[in-house]
Amino acid sequence: MGTTIVRGGRVIDPESRTDAVADVVVRGGRIAAVSAVPVFDPDADVVDATGLIVGPGFVDLHSHVHSIAGQRLQAFDGVTTTLDLEAGLLPVERAYADAAAAGRVLNYGFSASWTDARGQVLAGVPARADFHDSAELLGNAAWQRSSSQAELAQWLGLLEGELADGALGIGILLGYAPRSDPAEFLAVARLAAAAGAPTFTHVRDLIEIDPSTPIDGSREIAVAAGETGAAMHHCHVNSTSRRHVDRVLADLDRAHAEGGRITLEAYPYGMGSTSVGAAFLAPDRLRVSGLAPSSIVMLGTGERIADARRLDEVRALDPGATCFVEFLDERDESDRALLRRALAFPDAIVASDAMPVEWADGRTDTRAWPLPAGASTHPRTAGTFARSIRLMVREHGLWDWVEAFRRCSYLPARVLDEVAPAMRAKGVVAPGTDADLVVLDPSTLTDNATGADPVRPSTGVRHLMVGGELVIRDGVLDQDAYPGRAVRGEPR
Repeated sequence: MGTTIVRGGRVIDPESRTDAVADVVVRGGRIAAVSAVPVFDPDADVVDATGLIVGPGFVDLHSHVHSIAGQRLQAFDGVTTTLDLEAGLLPVERAYADAAAAGRVLNYGFSASWTDARGQVLAGVPARADFHDSAELLGNAAWQRSSSQAELAQWLGLLEGELADGALGIGILLGYAPRSDPAEFLAVARLAAAAGAPTFTHVRDLIEIDPSTPIDGSREIAVAAGETGAAMHHCHVNSTSRRHVDRVLADLDRAHAEGGRITLEAYPYGMGSTSVGAAFLAPDRLRVSGLAPSSIVMLGTGERIADARRLDEVRALDPGATCFVEFLDERDESDRALLRRALAFPDAIVASDAMPVEWADGRTDTRAWPLPAGASTHPRTAGTFARSIRLMVREHGLWDWVEAFRRCSYLPARVLDEVAPAMRAKGVVAPGTDADLVVLDPSTLTDNATGADPVRPSTGVRHLMVGGELVIRDGVLDQDAYPGRAVRGEPR
């Protein structure tokens, strides 16, 4: 690999808070120099960044795409590293091997799946490192119960083995087993703390949503972090908190001030996505949480569920089928303001919760580009980062550009510094760091994906480099570029 010079862009380094015009010299997959004086090398490939912003590629801690198609959509959203940490997969050795064999556009990695480990022990469902299998499991009540001491020891042992095999932490879909014993969550936190690995939790219900919950979901994560010292990441605080997000953010802020190692993420949409068989989408649970069957729209068909009877039918027919769940009304300014407050919260990280790309004929991937007609996913797969920056930088002025890269690149990378020291070379633009770079047009960057057209790529990313290799150049995808490399944990 020769030398590439990204010429004359406005370079943003969120670690040093640098914001200045410079050349970025890339050699051997790393940044060799950042120079305010133009660098001339007759043998270098020169990428023109005049009038554009150059920064570290975005690091997505929460993506379920697991496909070339999905990663290409994320590339046009500025992402260079995409990780499935909320759900994870099991066994991770197979997950990494499968991804490497298929080839990946972006850097990738996985946490150890709490759900799959419990499903294997409590429900007898073998884990195959397949996201669609895991989604199917979400509708199976057998794994959602509390464990005996022997069962607890068995699935904790599976998770411990996964960390030794390179998992980037433990992904905990606690909201899908909301009646499980809180003591089990503490046990997982202790395991993670001992291993020097973070947890990534979809919390159980808030007390305002379900007063009968064993423990308030967001307070539970604060308590566990305080008691165990584990590094604990609160996933999509906007979707689990809904209209109670201000209270939740205040609780997490207080816990952090008291020493809890808590990080959190948000995305700029009022519509979530999950498997229709999830426990919290049962008709009686919907009523408790203030939602209705009509809040659910099926992916692909676009069917809006008419009533509880139809919801029961759909859940029984295909519990793993993907659906949208409208938890806020984006037409309402007060609800839009809730989303902005979650993103504006100090140190809140942008993460997409990107969903698989699916076709009606059952396909979940393709190497064709543009994507073949009929593809469906959540719009956040294609648009989260561009939408966040459009809202927070251009429209509302709540972030400057340094802060935007801090939220989208630097802070997410730092979540993994302890478990994966290789991440220390990501999220920054400095000599010796990884050449994962995004070059974007600050005046045109925007999301284009909608519910009606969910796979329309974002615009404004002019160039995207992964490990020193250009995936997007002059706004055009290199369909032969598969430079993504595994990000793995180092066992303690």
